[in-house]
Amino acid sequence: MALIWRKQVGITRYEVRTHGATVRLYSNGVFHSQWNPNDPLKGSLWELLLLPAFFRSRQELRRVLILGVGGGALIRLLQHFVAPDQIVGVDIDRHHLSIAQKFFGVREANLICADARQFVAELAASNSESFDLIVDDLFGHCDGVAERAITADLRWSSQLLKLLAPDGLIVSNFGSRQELLQSGWRAPAMRAHMAGAYSADLPGYENSIGIFSRAPLCRSVLTDGAPAQINPSNPSRRLDARLRKLR
Repeated sequence: MALIWRKQVGITRYEVRTHGATVRLYSNGVFHSQWNPNDPLKGSLWELLLLPAFFRSRQELRRVLILGVGGGALIRLLQHFVAPDQIVGVDIDRHHLSIAQKFFGVREANLICADARQFVAELAASNSESFDLIVDDLFGHCDGVAERAITADLRWSSQLLKLLAPDGLIVSNFGSRQELLQSGWRAPAMRAHMAGAYSADLPGYENSIGIFSRAPLCRSVLTDGAPAQINPSNPSRRLDARLRKLR
Protein backbone atom coordinates (compact mmCIF):
# COMPACT_ATOMS: atom_id res chain seq x y z
CA MET A 1 0.00 0.00 0.00
CA ALA A 2 1.48 3.35 -1.08
CA LEU A 3 1.67 6.37 1.21
CA ILE A 4 0.70 9.39 -0.91
CA TRP A 5 0.23 12.07 1.78
CA ARG A 6 1.16 12.55 5.43
CA LYS A 7 0.75 15.44 7.85
CA GLN A 8 1.52 15.81 11.55
CA VAL A 9 -0.68 18.28 13.43
CA GLY A 10 0.09 18.36 17.15
CA ILE A 11 -0.34 14.80 18.39
CA THR A 12 -2.34 13.68 15.33
CA ARG A 13 -0.70 12.03 12.32
CA TYR A 14 -2.81 11.98 9.17
CA GLU A 15 -1.99 9.56 6.37
CA VAL A 16 -3.62 8.90 3.01
CA ARG A 17 -2.69 5.59 1.40
CA THR A 18 -3.68 3.97 -1.87
CA HIS A 19 -3.90 0.39 -3.11
CA GLY A 20 -4.74 0.40 -6.79
CA ALA A 21 -7.81 2.63 -7.16
CA THR A 22 -8.63 2.38 -3.43
CA VAL A 23 -7.83 5.38 -1.22
CA ARG A 24 -7.75 5.14 2.58
CA LEU A 25 -7.52 7.65 5.41
CA TYR A 26 -5.71 6.90 8.69
CA SER A 27 -5.42 9.10 11.78
CA ASN A 28 -2.80 7.97 14.29
CA GLY A 29 -3.01 4.55 12.68
CA VAL A 30 -6.81 4.30 13.01
CA PHE A 31 -8.49 3.36 9.72
CA HIS A 32 -11.17 6.03 9.11
CA SER A 33 -12.38 5.84 5.50
CA GLN A 34 -12.03 3.90 2.27
CA TRP A 35 -13.26 4.63 -1.25
CA ASN A 36 -12.81 2.97 -4.62
CA PRO A 37 -14.71 4.72 -7.44
CA ASN A 38 -14.32 1.68 -9.70
CA ASP A 39 -15.59 -0.83 -7.13
CA PRO A 40 -17.44 1.06 -4.38
CA LEU A 41 -19.25 -1.86 -2.72
CA LYS A 42 -16.65 -4.15 -1.18
CA GLY A 43 -18.38 -5.24 2.03
CA SER A 44 -16.98 -2.57 4.36
CA LEU A 45 -18.40 -0.94 7.47
CA TRP A 46 -19.25 2.22 5.50
CA GLU A 47 -21.60 0.18 3.35
CA LEU A 48 -23.33 -0.98 6.52
CA LEU A 49 -24.08 2.71 7.15
CA LEU A 50 -25.41 3.02 3.59
CA LEU A 51 -27.65 -0.06 3.70
CA PRO A 52 -30.43 1.41 5.94
CA ALA A 53 -31.08 4.17 3.39
CA PHE A 54 -32.90 1.57 1.30
CA PHE A 55 -35.64 1.27 3.92
CA ARG A 56 -36.92 4.33 2.03
CA SER A 57 -37.23 5.07 -1.68
CA ARG A 58 -34.78 7.45 -3.33
CA GLN A 59 -37.58 9.99 -3.72
CA GLU A 60 -38.04 10.09 0.06
CA LEU A 61 -34.36 10.80 0.84
CA ARG A 62 -33.80 14.31 -0.46
CA ARG A 63 -31.94 15.95 2.45
CA VAL A 64 -29.17 14.14 4.34
CA LEU A 65 -27.12 15.12 7.41
CA ILE A 66 -23.87 13.27 8.13
CA LEU A 67 -22.24 13.84 11.50
CA GLY A 68 -18.64 12.69 11.22
CA VAL A 69 -17.37 12.99 7.66
CA GLY A 70 -13.96 11.33 7.96
CA GLY A 71 -12.65 10.94 4.41
CA GLY A 72 -16.14 11.22 2.96
CA ALA A 73 -16.63 7.61 1.84
CA LEU A 74 -20.28 7.58 2.94
CA ILE A 75 -20.94 10.83 1.09
CA ARG A 76 -19.58 9.28 -2.10
CA LEU A 77 -21.68 6.14 -1.57
CA LEU A 78 -24.88 8.12 -1.00
CA GLN A 79 -24.27 10.31 -4.02
CA HIS A 80 -23.62 7.26 -6.19
CA PHE A 81 -26.49 5.02 -5.05
CA VAL A 82 -29.15 7.38 -3.62
CA ALA A 83 -28.45 10.80 -5.20
CA PRO A 84 -30.10 13.08 -2.60
CA ASP A 85 -30.65 16.74 -3.44
CA GLN A 86 -28.54 17.93 -0.51
CA ILE A 87 -25.90 16.44 1.78
CA VAL A 88 -24.64 18.38 4.80
CA GLY A 89 -21.49 16.92 6.34
CA VAL A 90 -20.22 18.06 9.75
CA ASP A 91 -16.78 17.26 11.14
CA ILE A 92 -14.80 18.96 13.89
CA ASP A 93 -11.53 18.20 12.10
CA ARG A 94 -10.88 20.58 9.20
CA HIS A 95 -8.12 18.29 7.93
CA HIS A 96 -10.67 15.51 7.43
CA LEU A 97 -12.80 17.83 5.32
CA SER A 98 -9.82 18.90 3.25
CA ILE A 99 -8.79 15.27 2.71
CA ALA A 100 -12.36 14.37 1.72
CA GLN A 101 -12.27 16.96 -1.03
CA LYS A 102 -8.67 16.52 -2.20
CA PHE A 103 -8.20 12.75 -2.06
CA PHE A 104 -11.70 11.23 -1.87
CA GLY A 105 -13.22 13.47 -4.53
CA VAL A 106 -16.11 14.80 -2.43
CA ARG A 107 -17.98 17.43 -4.43
CA GLU A 108 -21.42 19.04 -4.29
CA ALA A 109 -21.81 18.53 -0.55
CA ASN A 110 -22.03 21.24 2.09
CA LEU A 111 -19.06 20.47 4.37
CA ILE A 112 -19.07 22.29 7.71
CA CYS A 113 -16.22 22.36 10.21
CA ALA A 114 -17.98 22.45 13.57
CA ASP A 115 -18.47 20.69 16.87
CA ALA A 116 -21.42 18.36 16.22
CA ARG A 117 -22.79 18.93 19.75
CA GLN A 118 -23.11 22.66 19.19
CA PHE A 119 -24.26 22.30 15.58
CA VAL A 120 -27.05 19.86 16.47
CA ALA A 121 -28.12 21.80 19.60
CA GLU A 122 -28.43 25.08 17.70
CA LEU A 123 -30.29 23.51 14.80
CA ALA A 124 -32.65 21.62 17.12
CA ALA A 125 -33.40 24.79 19.08
CA SER A 126 -34.20 26.76 15.94
CA ASN A 127 -36.66 24.18 14.48
CA SER A 128 -35.66 25.58 11.10
CA GLU A 129 -34.51 22.45 9.23
CA SER A 130 -35.33 18.77 8.96
CA PHE A 131 -33.56 15.88 7.28
CA ASP A 132 -34.79 12.67 5.69
CA LEU A 133 -31.66 10.78 6.72
CA ILE A 134 -29.31 11.53 9.62
CA VAL A 135 -26.13 9.49 10.03
CA ASP A 136 -24.38 9.75 13.40
CA ASP A 137 -20.87 8.42 12.80
CA LEU A 138 -19.01 10.51 15.34
CA PHE A 139 -15.88 8.56 16.19
CA GLY A 140 -12.51 9.67 17.50
CA HIS A 141 -9.57 7.60 18.66
CA CYS A 142 -7.85 6.91 21.97
CA ASP A 143 -4.55 5.00 22.16
CA GLY A 144 -5.03 3.81 18.59
CA VAL A 145 -8.57 2.54 19.17
CA ALA A 146 -11.66 4.11 17.58
CA GLU A 147 -14.40 5.11 20.00
CA ARG A 148 -17.53 7.26 19.92
CA ALA A 149 -16.78 10.96 20.33
CA ILE A 150 -20.24 11.84 21.72
CA THR A 151 -22.22 9.66 24.11
CA ALA A 152 -25.59 8.80 22.56
CA ASP A 153 -27.56 9.53 25.72
CA LEU A 154 -31.22 10.54 25.90
CA ARG A 155 -30.41 14.23 25.43
CA TRP A 156 -28.42 13.57 22.25
CA SER A 157 -31.03 11.20 20.84
CA SER A 158 -33.82 13.70 21.53
CA GLN A 159 -31.94 16.48 19.78
CA LEU A 160 -31.35 14.35 16.69
CA LEU A 161 -35.01 13.36 16.62
CA LYS A 162 -35.97 17.04 16.47
CA LEU A 163 -34.00 17.33 13.21
CA LEU A 164 -35.67 14.33 11.60
CA ALA A 165 -38.47 14.55 9.03
CA PRO A 166 -41.64 12.60 9.99
CA ASP A 167 -40.80 9.57 7.82
CA GLY A 168 -37.02 9.99 8.10
CA LEU A 169 -34.29 7.63 9.30
CA ILE A 170 -31.56 7.99 11.89
CA VAL A 171 -28.55 5.70 11.48
CA SER A 172 -26.13 5.64 14.40
CA ASN A 173 -22.78 3.85 14.65
CA PHE A 174 -21.85 2.31 18.00
CA GLY A 175 -18.66 0.66 19.17
CA SER A 176 -20.55 -2.46 20.25
CA ARG A 177 -24.05 -3.90 20.44
CA GLN A 178 -24.04 -3.37 24.19
CA GLU A 179 -23.31 0.33 23.67
CA LEU A 180 -26.28 0.53 21.28
CA LEU A 181 -28.64 -1.24 23.69
CA GLN A 182 -27.58 1.05 26.55
CA SER A 183 -27.96 4.24 24.49
CA GLY A 184 -30.64 6.88 24.76
CA TRP A 185 -32.39 5.37 21.75
CA ARG A 186 -33.43 2.38 23.87
CA ALA A 187 -34.75 4.44 26.78
CA PRO A 188 -38.53 4.04 27.29
CA ALA A 189 -39.13 7.73 26.58
CA MET A 190 -37.45 7.42 23.19
CA ARG A 191 -38.79 3.99 22.25
CA ALA A 192 -42.32 5.37 22.58
CA HIS A 193 -41.62 7.56 19.53
CA MET A 194 -40.06 4.82 17.40
CA ALA A 195 -42.36 2.68 15.22
CA GLY A 196 -39.32 1.21 13.46
CA ALA A 197 -36.01 0.12 14.96
CA TYR A 198 -33.33 -2.28 13.69
CA SER A 199 -29.73 -3.14 14.41
CA ALA A 200 -27.16 -4.09 11.77
CA ASP A 201 -23.88 -5.89 12.40
CA LEU A 202 -20.99 -7.35 10.39
CA PRO A 203 -18.93 -10.44 11.23
CA GLY A 204 -15.42 -9.42 12.23
CA TYR A 205 -16.48 -5.97 13.45
CA GLU A 206 -17.45 -5.04 17.00
CA ASN A 207 -19.46 -2.07 15.73
CA SER A 208 -23.23 -2.22 15.79
CA ILE A 209 -25.45 0.11 13.76
CA GLY A 210 -28.74 1.40 15.14
CA ILE A 211 -31.52 2.29 12.69
CA PHE A 212 -34.44 4.33 14.06
CA SER A 213 -37.61 5.85 12.60
CA ARG A 214 -40.93 7.25 13.79
CA ALA A 215 -42.52 5.39 10.87
CA PRO A 216 -42.47 1.60 10.46
CA LEU A 217 -39.51 -0.02 8.69
CA CYS A 218 -40.24 -2.82 6.24
CA ARG A 219 -37.42 -5.22 5.43
CA SER A 220 -38.96 -6.10 2.05
CA VAL A 221 -38.69 -2.46 0.98
CA LEU A 222 -34.96 -2.58 1.72
CA THR A 223 -34.39 -5.85 -0.14
CA ASP A 224 -36.37 -4.55 -3.13
CA GLY A 225 -34.18 -1.44 -3.41
CA ALA A 226 -30.67 -2.24 -2.14
CA PRO A 227 -27.88 -2.95 -4.68
CA ALA A 228 -27.12 -6.63 -5.17
CA GLN A 229 -23.62 -6.38 -3.63
CA ILE A 230 -25.04 -5.33 -0.23
CA ASN A 231 -28.57 -6.77 -0.44
CA PRO A 232 -29.31 -9.16 2.47
CA SER A 233 -31.50 -11.29 0.19
CA ASN A 234 -28.66 -11.96 -2.28
CA PRO A 235 -26.70 -15.16 -1.48
CA SER A 236 -23.70 -13.77 -3.40
CA ARG A 237 -23.64 -10.40 -1.61
CA ARG A 238 -20.34 -8.91 -0.49
CA LEU A 239 -21.80 -7.31 2.65
CA ASP A 240 -22.70 -10.05 5.13
CA ALA A 241 -24.99 -7.79 7.16
CA ARG A 242 -27.07 -9.19 10.00
CA LEU A 243 -30.27 -7.15 10.33
CA ARG A 244 -32.33 -7.62 13.48
CA LYS A 245 -35.49 -5.91 14.66
CA LEU A 246 -35.10 -4.14 17.98
CA ARG A 247 -38.06 -4.87 20.23
